[in-house]
Amino acid sequence: MLLSGAIVGMAPQAWRIVNAHEEVPVELGGFGGLATRSQILGFNGQQVGVFELENSQPLLIEQVPAHVVAALLAVEDTGFKNHKGVNLRALVRAALSNFQFSSGRQGASTITQQVVKNEYLVGLPRDGRYKVLQARYAVMLEKTVSKEKIVERYLNTVYFGNNAYGIQAAADVYFQKKVADLTLIEAGFLAGLVRAPTTFDPIRRPEQSRRRFAQVLDRFVDVALMTTDERDTTFAAWEPPESVTDAPERPTSRTYFTEMVRNALLNDPKYFSALGSTYQERYNAIYRGGITVTTTLDAVAQAKAEKAAKEKLPANRTGIQSSLVSLETSTGALRALVGGPGFVPGRTEVNLALRRRQTGSVIKMFVLTAALEAGVQASDLIDGTLPCTLPNPGLPEEPFKITKGVSHPVSPLAEQTWLSINCAYARLAQIVGLNRVVNLSYRVMSSPYLTRDNYKIQPYASFSTGANEFSAYDMASGAQTIANGGVHHEPYFIEKIEGPSGVLFQHQAAPSQVISKEVADAEVDILKKTLTVGTARRDPLANKRPAAGKTGTQDENTNAWFVGFTKQLTTAVWVGDPKGYTPMVNIPEFKADGVAKVTGNAYPVKIWKAFMDAAHSDLPILNWDAPAPPTRNPTRLYLPGVDCIAELVSGKLPKSATGAVANVVPTTTTVAPQVATTTTIAGAPVVAPTTTVFKGPVVSIVDPGTTIAPTDTNPATPVVGVDPYRFYVYNCAKGIPATVKTTPAG
Repeated sequence: MLLSGAIVGMAPQAWRIVNAHEEVPVELGGFGGLATRSQILGFNGQQVGVFELENSQPLLIEQVPAHVVAALLAVEDTGFKNHKGVNLRALVRAALSNFQFSSGRQGASTITQQVVKNEYLVGLPRDGRYKVLQARYAVMLEKTVSKEKIVERYLNTVYFGNNAYGIQAAADVYFQKKVADLTLIEAGFLAGLVRAPTTFDPIRRPEQSRRRFAQVLDRFVDVALMTTDERDTTFAAWEPPESVTDAPERPTSRTYFTEMVRNALLNDPKYFSALGSTYQERYNAIYRGGITVTTTLDAVAQAKAEKAAKEKLPANRTGIQSSLVSLETSTGALRALVGGPGFVPGRTEVNLALRRRQTGSVIKMFVLTAALEAGVQASDLIDGTLPCTLPNPGLPEEPFKITKGVSHPVSPLAEQTWLSINCAYARLAQIVGLNRVVNLSYRVMSSPYLTRDNYKIQPYASFSTGANEFSAYDMASGAQTIANGGVHHEPYFIEKIEGPSGVLFQHQAAPSQVISKEVADAEVDILKKTLTVGTARRDPLANKRPAAGKTGTQDENTNAWFVGFTKQLTTAVWVGDPKGYTPMVNIPEFKADGVAKVTGNAYPVKIWKAFMDAAHSDLPILNWDAPAPPTRNPTRLYLPGVDCIAELVSGKLPKSATGAVANVVPTTTTVAPQVATTTTIAGAPVVAPTTTVFKGPVVSIVDPGTTIAPTDTNPATPVVGVDPYRFYVYNCAKGIPATVKTTPAG
């Protein structure tokens, strides 16, 4: 009965084996292409990341040292050079075992059989027939492919655990080395993982890993790769790898930047013709196609940016973080990006450099650009006195009121800029025209992340105080235009894509002169003084390097900014709570650092300076051209409807009205003073009663005109303004003060 049962049980397996020769394999004349990781390179050619599903880094057999091959053969297939594809003794042992179990329990015995298993038998049931097919195909393969190519394929496809497929991936994962640099001992350790990578995983099961390593060293002694004494010494000193990390010069971990590259390659139509018309085609090209993506990132500058962000912003339990974007001023190429505290999948994936936040006063930079484009000069006068109430075009029944901040009387626009005066700039934005300011913002900030189609900038009355939200990427894009003489380059970070067949994509520069050089030079000259006499005066760049910029602090200190630039780099820094608009006031870790309230001239400027000083350490000191000299006397800017005007009839306007403008010849009108007269009555002199003589200016009220029409978006349309020595500008709601007299006609 036992014999009959054995025969009956073996019959199906035997039948499959007898008919195994009828199985026609995949063409054995060669191997298909390997899934290959894609590389992300910085602009100097250094690796900054990879795209991979399986960590696979194929190489040629000629690139593998002989001792590495010897180690693998010693452990996995000692007789490889002599057999014809099959080790008969091992085959019989495996076949007999598989008769007893319908699912195969014995692995392939030779390297050739392992290659056959991975290349041609995937998906077939692991039964007795499987081993016979494997043996047959192994013999056939060795008749058509050289031993060297079989070993090469094996080395490139065998699994070593921890997502490492192939010897180069394993060398990277466990030793952060190239295969060419592996020692015999390291190669032996890797060879020992092949039989059961999970069981012998040195990270999770170090003791099992050490026992397996002892077996490997015994094999080395058996095949004369080392002596017994060498084995004992090696094992006593050996410690298995304790972690898997990137080689410093070949990082593979995901970062905020590599995720930006990935998303662009998958979703930006610019790359569709290079990588595939469908999402799946592009995905396969990125993760399995072995492409090389050369980016603009400067790994050295990136390290300096991360260091500045980490060291200058104290760690805190409130969750305040920072972001930074640095562009090459002359090209718009992204050189460094800090997207947060560090990319951790599932935890800190949001790239804060692309996340929009309210800007505070840093947006005044672009209000100033629009004003200069409309003919305003740095010396033109404007009122920045607190409090101020201005129209609200979007909600006329609720005027826009500013009650907080710094109050500054009538003074030159340049001065109001250095000091970041809210009332002056809220007034200026409406004098210029809110829609013109919006249009200008699109022109100077344009990028794939900021277009009219994907983000709507609103012409808010509170535009100048940061009502719209922008990202550090947006702000750096706009500042680059100003720093580059008005020539805008859309920021970019992919320079070139190469595949096995050659170059698939090459970035083509498309500069656009969106504002005139004269406007840009004038603005740079104004913004330079932010770092010498203005809000960032405590943090100029080292070696008196010319730089310009603007601070920004949102209401209640919820966001803090600094955006600044040199001729070489334009850098935007944001600080805040990414989870909400948390007031950065009295935070314990910051108070201990001497910062009770976080403003733009605190941590943002400090991060900016630390990075910019380090990034410029080997760069020449460059300066911009001096701005063109003024072509006219200063004008007193005013906002019709809020500000009224009166023409001087006689006297002289007070300095508070003229802003004490220097080097200007006043054009005033004077009248003869009144004099007391005497007469005689009955021969006696009689003194006529004297009248009080008004010594102040006499003015005549005139029509102030209107603000620029919302439909007028011509950037060159002049703004309203008057001669500060001929016209008196006063608050319409308060009326003419007692110190100024109006004519009867007035």
